[in-house]
Amino acid sequence: MTLEAAHLGRPRTRAGAQWWTLTGRGISSMVRNGEIIFAFVAPVLLAICFYVPLRSIMNADPGMDYADFLMPIISLQSVSFVASSAAMRSAVDATKGINTRFRTLPMPPVIPPLARMGTNTVLLVISIVCATATSLVMGWRPNGGVLDTIGLFAVVLVVGILIAVLADAVGLLSNSPEATSQALSLPILILGMLSTGFVPESQFPEWIQPFVRNQPISQFATAMRSLSDGTATLDLLTPTIWWCVGLAVAGGVLTALGVRRVVR
Repeated sequence: MTLEAAHLGRPRTRAGAQWWTLTGRGISSMVRNGEIIFAFVAPVLLAICFYVPLRSIMNADPGMDYADFLMPIISLQSVSFVASSAAMRSAVDATKGINTRFRTLPMPPVIPPLARMGTNTVLLVISIVCATATSLVMGWRPNGGVLDTIGLFAVVLVVGILIAVLADAVGLLSNSPEATSQALSLPILILGMLSTGFVPESQFPEWIQPFVRNQPISQFATAMRSLSDGTATLDLLTPTIWWCVGLAVAGGVLTALGVRRVVR
C-alpha cells in the first residue's frame, strides 16, 4: 500500500468535531457530578449567610442598599466555584491518564484545554444566571443604562473565564486534584473576606485598608457596582482592565506550560 493510499484510508478527524465531543463529555460529567445543582445552591447559601443577618445593620447607613452592595460578590463567589471545578476537572484528567490517552489520538494538543474551557464556560453562565436570580430576589435592580448592564455582566463573564483558564492550567500542572482544589479555595476565600464585597472599606482596620481597596476582588466589585448604578468611568474601570490583562497573561503562560508538559 502506498503512502497516499494509507493516508486516504485513514479516518479523517476534524478539530471542531473533536472539541464538540470533548465539551459534551465534560458537560455530561458536570451534570452527573451535581455541579449544576451546587451552582444553584451556592448563591442562595451566600445570600442567607450574609444578606439575611446583615441587611438591617447595613441598610441603617444613609444611602446604603445592601442588596445592591452584595450583588457583585455573590456573582464573584459563583465565579470562584467555577474556578475550583475547573482546577479539579483538569487535575483529574491529568492524574487518571486521560491526557496520555488523548496523546495517542490524531488530535491537536490544544483541543482538550479548549474543550474544558467550553465546559467551564457553560457552568459559568449557569452560575451567573443563578447568582443574578438570587440578587433579584434580594431586591437588587440595575440602575444604569442598557450598556452599563451589558458591561456589568461582561465584567463578571470575562473575569470568570480568565480565572477558570488560570485554574485549569494550575490543575493541569498539579499531581493531586484534592491539593489543587484546596490550594485554590483558600486564597479565593481569604481575598473574598478581605475585600469590599461584603462590607465597605471603612469597616476594616485602617492598617489593612490599602490592601482591601486595591486587591482584585475589591476592584472587580467596585467596577460592577459602578456599572450597576450607572456611575462607571474609565478611571473606575481601569484597575479591573489591568487585573484582567494580568490574569490573561498568567493563564496563557501556565496553560502553555501545562500543554507542553502533557505532550512530552
